Amino acid sequence: MRVSTKQLASHLARGVQPLYAVHGAEVLLALEAADRIREAARKDGATEREIFFAEPGVDWNRLNASGANLSLFASKRLVEIRVPTGKPGAEGGAAIEAWCRKPPRGREAPADFDTVTLVVLPELDWKSLKTNWFSALDEAGIVVEAKAVTRDELPEWLAERLSRQKQRASVETLEWLADRVEGNLLAAKQEVEKLALLLPEGEVTLDAIRTAVTDVARFERDTLVEAIHGNDQGRVARAVSSLKAEGEPLPLLLWTLAEELRLLMAFAAGERPRRYLTPDRSAALSRTAKRHDARSFHRELLRAHRIDRMIKGVETGDPWESLLELALGIAGRSVMPA
Repeated sequence: MRVSTKQLASHLARGVQPLYAVHGAEVLLALEAADRIREAARKDGATEREIFFAEPGVDWNRLNASGANLSLFASKRLVEIRVPTGKPGAEGGAAIEAWCRKPPRGREAPADFDTVTLVVLPELDWKSLKTNWFSALDEAGIVVEAKAVTRDELPEWLAERLSRQKQRASVETLEWLADRVEGNLLAAKQEVEKLALLLPEGEVTLDAIRTAVTDVARFERDTLVEAIHGNDQGRVARAVSSLKAEGEPLPLLLWTLAEELRLLMAFAAGERPRRYLTPDRSAALSRTAKRHDARSFHRELLRAHRIDRMIKGVETGDPWESLLELALGIAGRSVMPA
């Protein structure tokens, strides 16, 4: 059975099951899901905890031996099987399958279970998801997938986190905050927790949140985006130069410009973006989109692809110089042929 991280709390409220497996792309959500399972198992009587760390070369027979040793001092125990690589190998896969087929049972009531098993995995590729050992986990237990939170889902995620600390914010405020923490859910969690310390319960206004959230580089990125839509070539150059001097990560800046390019393409095609945009931002995007056609959009997409290859070292060239050309190209001014 598979459940999402959102569904896990309600699932655990109905009772702890003998076997859980946690995997997924979002590390923070995976860690929180594992913590919830541990806490639920502890409340259910699993006061003893054993950890089997499946590092390369580990003796998987130790896991079988652990299953034979039932808890001496507690009604239940928690056994964690951690596979940091997500690839247990042939021996490990067979051991996991065997564990799923015959999990440890209680002495006095064999129908009951003595052990709660938690298998902790990283993000798995499609090949791992089709292996026999993962299928055994899926069939015998509860598989929790920590999916990445997309940009469109982030405002709702932030709102839910704020509600936990008895705070709320408008859609505009949530979008502003999402722009500053997207791509780093751990940073988003820390910023929300900071708001609980700095601001009172209740409504969190945009003016109040601006002073509480720290992201100097993001303000520079905002300046760059504003300069692009203002078609101000000098300001675009100064913003890129400032970001370079501050050590702004190139992949993050490239992602910002590529995302702006995708929004412009959506506006040009008459599509409605799935995220909330303020009227001023929508108007700016609409104006800039009119400076482009299919040919210019294709040119800038190719330029963004080349910059990505430069950052990765696959292609030669100065990525910062090319990034400036990309920014100017998105603004509607092609300074060099792509």
